[in-house]
Amino acid sequence: MKYNRFEDLPVWKAAVDLATKIYDLTNTTEFRRHRSLRDQLERAAVSVSNNIAEGFERGTTQELLTFIYIARGSAGEVRSMLSMLKRFPNFDSLRPQFAAIAPLSESISRQLRGWDESVQNSSVKGQRYLNAEAQRREQRNRERNEYVAKLRREHEQRIAELESARLKEAALKERSSEGDESKQT
Repeated sequence: MKYNRFEDLPVWKAAVDLATKIYDLTNTTEFRRHRSLRDQLERAAVSVSNNIAEGFERGTTQELLTFIYIARGSAGEVRSMLSMLKRFPNFDSLRPQFAAIAPLSESISRQLRGWDESVQNSSVKGQRYLNAEAQRREQRNRERNEYVAKLRREHEQRIAELESARLKEAALKERSSEGDESKQT
């Protein structure tokens, strides 16, 4: 699926959800005396969605990859801080929230890893390089790949049909030979 706006990206939506959950968490009384920890955790959480957005809006694949990596790093930073805070006695009452938020951050990291692999395997260098000729070439490649995939599906379907027909014929011959044997006895 092709996305035209970063706001439509599922990973961006998850990153915004992560930031919201982090802000809800840091708004608790336990964080009041730990302003630097609170600020760092909030900055890391906000950095995830902001870097996804900035990379998406850039004009080249390399810039997109750079910002995907930064976003992944920020998601990792959130997980690291949550793990560290679990060890502080002042935050014991927040352990259930830490445990609930960490998987979301991990999911975002996995999504970003999948996206970066997809982008790395793409022949497109980025929007900045997509002139009319490059767009036509990319469209022809997509159409060719779709056609080849369709031919493969049709070929596999034909093989399955032939195998089914062969099995039916074999079953008919077997029944016919059983009928011949019963006539002879």
